[in-house]
Amino acid sequence: MSIRGAAHIAGAYEHPAREAPDKSTAQLHAEIARGTLADAGIEKDSVDGYMTAGAPGWLQGLTMADYLGLDNLSYVDTTDVGGSSYVSHVGHAAAAIAAGKANVVLITLAGRPRSESGGADPDGSPSPSPGSAFENVFGPSTVGLYALAAQRHMSEYGTTPEQLAEIRVAASQHAQYNDNAMHQDPVAVEDVVSSRLISDPLHLLDCCVISDGGGGLLVVSPEVADDLDRDSPVVLGHGEAPKHRDAGRLDLTYTGAVDSGPRAFEEAGVCPADIDYASIYDSFTITVLETLEDLGFCDKGEGGEFVEGGTLQAPDGELPFNTDGGGLCNNHPGNRGGMTKVIEAVRQLRGEANPGVQVEDCDVALAHGTGGSIASRMESVTLVLGKEGYL
Repeated sequence: MSIRGAAHIAGAYEHPAREAPDKSTAQLHAEIARGTLADAGIEKDSVDGYMTAGAPGWLQGLTMADYLGLDNLSYVDTTDVGGSSYVSHVGHAAAAIAAGKANVVLITLAGRPRSESGGADPDGSPSPSPGSAFENVFGPSTVGLYALAAQRHMSEYGTTPEQLAEIRVAASQHAQYNDNAMHQDPVAVEDVVSSRLISDPLHLLDCCVISDGGGGLLVVSPEVADDLDRDSPVVLGHGEAPKHRDAGRLDLTYTGAVDSGPRAFEEAGVCPADIDYASIYDSFTITVLETLEDLGFCDKGEGGEFVEGGTLQAPDGELPFNTDGGGLCNNHPGNRGGMTKVIEAVRQLRGEANPGVQVEDCDVALAHGTGGSIASRMESVTLVLGKEGYL
């Protein structure tokens, strides 16, 4: 069953908070739910599907549905694949709608890692993973694992720190137009490579921010979308793919996007050349570079050259990306940045991005999430959206 055209995104809301010491995570979820429904112009009682990941409480979907007062649910999904979870949820919501399981699906993300000092390694596991006895003894860190991937890519293909820096430069150029972004000052390549080294070869400005906050999406059936006085981009295609250690046979130079991308493009009936705007998960600059290659925007090993010369900068670059500033400059709520990738893609398709970075004639947008670590086990999720009326 294809989900092409089976659902629309009618509501999209990003919480303005980047640090929320005076709010609970559940309270953030409630504020996000309210904002998302208001954006779509839909009442809470119309919601019959709910999705979340990493939410408070045991049986988190039931806990949050109770807290939010969602009384008419026929479908709940708490798929958790890390940072890509919320890109995944859009595809799952579209599939549920296509199967007749729901008509109005609310998706909420909220987290407070900045206020709770969760850092980049929040302890969300109730018990050790099967591989922990073999891995944790060596003291791997999130940034250390991504640095390994960057080192390997540099060794294999000659990628340079300056090329990785181009990704942060593009994000910073966009963030200056976002009043809520954590880092709004544009930077140059030299600023990135001269910033403090965190884990060789990744510098401080190669790394995403840690922030509180969150966001929400409302995915609805075509019939519901037709009745709304709101631009509602259409879901065209969706693909998911895990990549893991494969018993030690691990190539650090690619991500699961080599499989999730083609699946999404095939379902959508488009190719990389058709994408007008791309939201790419940017936990680190190397994440973006490998993802661009794996999605087919350039050949493997040519990502460094591809991002040079303003390719990623809006509005006139060849592939404008992360026009809200992304995780590198704007926010990374709950250490799960896939949500904001979809939100900004929706804004671009609606023509509601900040004017300085709005892509002209944006008809097809891509949102891509990365969960876990590209140097161990991870999940790639690719979503292709079209402007309302595209089909």
